[in-house]
Amino acid sequence: MKKRLSWQAMLDLYDIFLFDAYGVLVHGSGPIDGAAQVLTKLNEAGRPWKVVTNDASKRPDIAAAKYRRWGLPVDSEQIVSSGSLLPAWIVGQGLDGQRAALLGPSGCEDWLMEAGCEVVPVVSDTWDFLVICDESGFDFLAGMDAALSEIFARVDVGRPVDVVVPNPDLIYTQAPGRFGFAAGTMAEMLRQALTLRYAEHQCRFHFLGKPYVPIFDRALSDQGAKRPLMFGDQLQTDILGAHRAGIDSVWVGSGVLSDLDRLMGEKVQPTWWLPSLAGL
Repeated sequence: MKKRLSWQAMLDLYDIFLFDAYGVLVHGSGPIDGAAQVLTKLNEAGRPWKVVTNDASKRPDIAAAKYRRWGLPVDSEQIVSSGSLLPAWIVGQGLDGQRAALLGPSGCEDWLMEAGCEVVPVVSDTWDFLVICDESGFDFLAGMDAALSEIFARVDVGRPVDVVVPNPDLIYTQAPGRFGFAAGTMAEMLRQALTLRYAEHQCRFHFLGKPYVPIFDRALSDQGAKRPLMFGDQLQTDILGAHRAGIDSVWVGSGVLSDLDRLMGEKVQPTWWLPSLAGL
């Protein structure tokens, strides 16, 4: 890790800016100090930027409307979410037109139907694959119990199971000093349960968002940028993902990890650091 990022260094060294949403721009109940000002200054400077988020609970147009209500100048075209990767992934895996069970808000069905899938209840033996988009929008305990039982039933008879998880995040910031579990924790619960019951199984988990590279490829595919910079608060997703994608990163201390000393001991290091976007 180098040193604290300055506004001038940011503009001199990079030509497009990628911002994580939760923990950098917003938390679950509003904007984070400095976010609106930084985005507005970038717009005034004519510099391109995007929001690259693991949030798969809502479509980019819904997310953008919410951010604008909070005072952030975000258009839907500027948001690349892990959920938006679902249709192309489903088609690429040859799962288009099949039956999908969904854990998450009903709005996430749009991505599945875009790939020609029929959405069926989790409490069913008819689904072909399971999609975990978010921890909200359904009866969590009943839904997870049903998913666990259906997965076990398939593994017991030697059927392969595909579980798609757009959002690998384990936790996120709900508000200053308040945190919540994210969809990645749901996948981890199922993985641990499978490990307890089976020595071997054919349940495959597919993760789409950060720290995996495809979401960065999508964000930069239409930009022609040569020197991107990623702002993130989570080492295991934002910073590691940027490292894997071969781009520089800024750790921002307004989210899940706020201890700079602990950050210094990690194997994967950001290029820069900031206490928050208000520090620019």
